[in-house]
Parts: sequence; structure tokens; C-alpha cells
Amino acid sequence: MSAISAFLLVWTSPLWVDAREVNSQGLHVDQAGDYTVWAWTDAVAENAPLVMVGDTAMLLPKLNKVQPGHHWRKLGTVALRAGQQSLELDKSVATIVIHSDSKYDPAKVMKDMRVYDQPRAVVDRRALHANETNTVFTFPEYSTREEWENKAEELRRRLLLSSGLWPLPKKTPLKAKIFDRVQHDDYSVEKVHFEAWPGFLVTGNLYRPVGDGPFPGILCPHGHWSNGRLEDGDRGSVPARGITLARMGAVVFMVDMVGYNDSQQFKHRFDNLVKDGTSIAETSLWGTHPFATQLWAGVRSLDFLESLPDVNGDRLGVTGASGGGTQTFTLMSIDPRVKVAAPVNMISSTMQGGCLCENAPLLRLDNSNMEFGALMAPRPMLLVSATGDWTKETPHVEFPAIRSIYELYGVSNRLENVHVDAGHNYNKESREAMYRFFGKHLINPSKDWSEYTEPDYALEELDKLKVFPDGAKNLASNKDVYATIQQEIQKRVDADLKKIEAGDKDLAMQYRQALSDTMHARIPKTNDLSSTRVSMEQRGDYVVERWVIGRAIEGDAIPAILYRAYDATPQDTVIIVRGNDKKHSANRDVGGPNATVQNYMNTGKAVLLIDPFLTGEHHSPTASTERLRVGPFMDTFQPTDTAYRVQDVLTAISFVKARRDTTDTIDLVGFNEASVWVRLAAALDPSVRSLLALNGPDSLNDKQWVNQYYIPSIRTIGDLRLADALNAH
Repeated sequence: MSAISAFLLVWTSPLWVDAREVNSQGLHVDQAGDYTVWAWTDAVAENAPLVMVGDTAMLLPKLNKVQPGHHWRKLGTVALRAGQQSLELDKSVATIVIHSDSKYDPAKVMKDMRVYDQPRAVVDRRALHANETNTVFTFPEYSTREEWENKAEELRRRLLLSSGLWPLPKKTPLKAKIFDRVQHDDYSVEKVHFEAWPGFLVTGNLYRPVGDGPFPGILCPHGHWSNGRLEDGDRGSVPARGITLARMGAVVFMVDMVGYNDSQQFKHRFDNLVKDGTSIAETSLWGTHPFATQLWAGVRSLDFLESLPDVNGDRLGVTGASGGGTQTFTLMSIDPRVKVAAPVNMISSTMQGGCLCENAPLLRLDNSNMEFGALMAPRPMLLVSATGDWTKETPHVEFPAIRSIYELYGVSNRLENVHVDAGHNYNKESREAMYRFFGKHLINPSKDWSEYTEPDYALEELDKLKVFPDGAKNLASNKDVYATIQQEIQKRVDADLKKIEAGDKDLAMQYRQALSDTMHARIPKTNDLSSTRVSMEQRGDYVVERWVIGRAIEGDAIPAILYRAYDATPQDTVIIVRGNDKKHSANRDVGGPNATVQNYMNTGKAVLLIDPFLTGEHHSPTASTERLRVGPFMDTFQPTDTAYRVQDVLTAISFVKARRDTTDTIDLVGFNEASVWVRLAAALDPSVRSLLALNGPDSLNDKQWVNQYYIPSIRTIGDLRLADALNAH
């Protein structure tokens, strides 16, 4: 016999105790007396000790015939004193019941608590599988441009939502400073800083051709080289790109990644936020994480290039390698001003980026970087790959996949791949491939660039490249910058919610779609459902059905109990969701549904009870189901627990609508934590007739969202206030 750890049990009569809930503290008895003990057990040995309640060992009674599986066995009566009692269960026991009434029937009562008559949990694929940055992805097939463009719109929207950029924020003055020009015979280099947000500086170097222009403008993010934009070695030289492209006839902005070189208001991995008491997850609620910071810096860098009198704003390009490749394909994905792009050594089916700045929440819920690459179509793009890194399969995997989208536009010749025999790089050979491509498609299409090679160059002294050689002084802190961003988001949300509350249907539809995207929650179609009826029982004038419902492709498994009238008249339905377990909707005294369920049934309603993701029968009585967690970027690759629970409510609604014995009139009721889930689900499915949220929070602060209801970017679209505004119309 062994004790199983869990929590301090609060005494009620009858008391149901699952084995996974027992701990060394035992239970507290309010009133002394004699109590009967039942065990749900599969033990077959006679007189084996099963339960220790206080000082009393409860033994298995002798049986003439042993049935396989778990069955309820009355163990006898125990005298309990008032106060704390120890409790231990043998490993063969799934659940015990303690009651003052010796005629109590736990087997009868359990029929309204569980779908399964054995102590098992549903098998939900969402808890068993987790994509991560090294998952091998397959590019889907898109048969038509319309099919792809619908997906492309979703991807762009989700990318913007991930970074607090949906809808695009109002652009503030750049206040650009260009200074300390160094003039060479065939190019010049200058220092630059400007404000992407009020108080937040973007820093870098500007390389210009000789002449008045207007010239094409090219943005060059550097990636995770040790020296950032000042890196100059065999594996990669960032200044070489600037010098050579300027000599070719382009204005080039070499921008610092956050936390590199002159950009020191934020640490690159944002460790300082965690130390200051603000978690990365909290910043993700507002879309103010490293990925978002760099993406907006990229957008404003294009604004900066556009603002220059010697730049033709209709001819903008972007190229970078590694983390700079990620910045390249994300910027080109959301900003149509990028006319030509070259993401180098990054777009892969097997590795999606290892840094926090490459793994924003929501980014890859059903896609990989290959789809982001395809978002460049039909604009010209060069994929540079290498034999010695995660792009080694590009010629026969990623390149053909992305080319399939270019083929839908009839412009497959605008996509090229150059495969370099090297390790992870932006070396001279890779750069020369990019020069030829940019020369042909952006800088001067009338010229033959096919044999172009990189001329010799000389690196400037570092003080002539560093924006702040002695360090930046008196800059706004990261907290001040984020406070400003959040204030602007709040103003926009407040204004938009007022419009929705006033009846703006178009805006409501846009925000409903955004809410759906943040959770990746969708209303399933009937043919998407996969439902298994476990058992059915007729009780006089009503029927009890026990189901496991879900979506076929995703592998969901949602335990559900349906009460419906035993006649052919379709009924309206009430779906009841509890924050912990549907078993609390059972009448534990005599069996059957509790008063709440019975009252709805008495008014002619069918009632569906469900256990959303990782609640109730997602756990067995003997063991809790833990969600598989792989890698540090879970919310990049799959929805959060709360998002899955909202999805399960939507799936339950579709299950009811798919039936022939129920109508499409559905009411939602949520208790405690589930009150949040049903409010969000109802906001996504306008067909819900009414909503009742009981004993839940009216609103949530950042820490509550993170600790109890985490949904990335939820604050950027109005959180529960948005749900309530949508539910009001």
C-alpha cells in the first residue's frame, strides 16, 4: 500500500476521492460518526488491504466470482473522529466514496459523472503532440490562387496580430538623424538613428551611391553574427553588402537588431524584462516581444528609406541571413513595398529559428517558414541555401514547395535558388548570388549582371560606423517605451470597441476574425467532426448519451454527456461547461443530473455537458494527463490551453447542430473558469442564442491572463471587453 500525493480534501457527504487527489494530509472530518467506504477497484486478491482511513485498514471482501475490470466494492464501516484523518489507497483503487448512508449506490451515481465506466482518460492528440522549431514540416498543396490567397490573408493577419501590429498602428514621426558622412570615390557611409516608436531608437549605417538618384533602397538586417552589422569575416560580411550594393547603385540601410551594437535599449533576448518582474508571456499579451520590436523596426526602416530624397520608394528590397533571413521573410510577408527579397540560409522545412526574436507566439500554428516564403509571390525572390546547415534540402524540398505558389501566378521564373557548398553563412559566394539577382530585378534590369563579382572593399574604422562610439546617453528605458506602446494600443482598442458597441458590423467582423486567429479557434463544419458514442441509456422519458466528440484531423477528444427527451421532436440545447469537471453537474446524493441540469430539462431543453481540454475525463482517476511540452516556444507552434478549451466549446456547438434531434438554438452556460471560455466562444459563434457566465471574473489583468487564461496578443484586440461587445450584438 502506498500514498499518492495531491491536496487537502474538503469534507462533504458523500465524499468522492480519486486516487490522484490523495495526499499525506488526508482529509478533514467535520462531524464524528460511522461512515461506509466503497472502493472502485480491480483487485482480485481476497482480504487484500485496499484503503487506510485514519487508523482503520479496510480490506477487500470475499467474492464468489471475480469480474474483470474495475467494480464498486463496499469495504465496510469505519468510525471517524472529528478533525484531520489520514488516507491511503492501494494502487488497485481508482476512487473511493465515503458516506454516512450505508445504502448509497456509487455505481448508479457515477453514470452521470463519467463517460467511461472504467478508470481511463480520453486520448486527445493535442496533449500528446507538440510541434517545435526542429519539427519537419510538409508544405500543403494549394490548387488555386484563390485557395492560396485566402490562406495568405490569414497568415499575414496572424503575423501582424502576433506583434501587436493589427491593425497597423499610427506611424509617429521618425525624427531621423543622419550624420558623420564618410565619402569615398564610389560610395559614402553615414550614421543613422530614428524613432520607430516614441523613445525607441533604430540605429545603423546608410551606404549611398555617388550621384543624385533616385536609387533603389535596400534594407539589410544582419542576423545573429557576433558583431552584428559590423561583422566582417569569411562566413559573412555585413559591411561588404552595404559597400557593394551602393557601388552597384542602391541606397542601403544596415540596421541593428535589437540589443546589438548601438541598439541597447533592450537586451536581445529580453532577459531584463524577466528580471524586472515582467515576464515574456506578459509582453506577448500586448505583442511587445523581441520579434515584434524588430518587425516594427523593419517597417519603419522602409519608411526611413522611402523618406530619403535620393531613394525611389517604388523600388525597395530586403535581404539578410539567418536571423536576418527571418526578418527578411517576415517583413516581405506583411509589407507590399518590398519588391525584391533574398532570405539567406533560413527558410527551411526542418528548422524554424532558434532565437526568441524568431519565434513570436501564433506564428506557426499550422504552417512553417515555407509558407512565409511563399507570401512573397508573385514578387521576385532569391533563396540562398547551403549544404552545411538546415537549408541543405532547399533545392529539392523548400524551393519546389514555394515555386508551386509562384506557378499559380504564372511567374515561376521570378523565384530562384542558389545552393552554396558551405556552412551557415552569408559568404562571398552567397552575396554574389544576391548581387546578381538584385541587379537583374531591382537595381538595373537593363544591365547584364550574370557575371558580376564582389569587388575588393576596405572596412571603415569602427568609430566611423558606430552610431554611439561612447555609448548612448539619456535614452528612454524599455519599460517607458512599452508603456507608451500599450497606451496607444489601449486608445485604439477603446475607440474601436465604442464603434462595435454602436453597431459597426464591418469592424465587428474584423475583430471577430482577429479573435479567432489569436486562438486558432474555428467553427467546425459537420464533416470535420469525429464523434463516438460510448453508451446510451433510457430513463423513463429521457435518454442519457455518453460521447467522445472532436475534430477528425486534429484528433480532439472531448468527453460529453447529453441528456435529451425520448421523443422525435427536435429540442433546443443548453451546453454547460464547468471550469473543473462535468461530474459536478451530477446529483451526488441519489444519481441523475443535478438541479441545474434538471431545471433546464424540465423546460424542454436538451443539455450537453463537456470536459474541455485537460479537464475532467482528460485525466484518469489514477493519474493526471500532462500536456507534452517541447522546446521554449510552445505558443509559437500550437494554441494555448485556454485556446483549446474555447475550441472545444465551438466543437460542442457544431456537434449539437449536426444532430437531427436538436435544433440550432443553443444557449451557453459557463461556471467559474469556464465563464471566460464560453464568453470567448460565444463571441466567435454569433449563432449562440444566449450566454450565462457564472462565478467568473468580470475582467482580467496581465498576470491573470498569463497564469490562468493565457492567450497571446489578447490585450491588443480588447480581451474580454471585445468578447462582451461582440456578444451584445
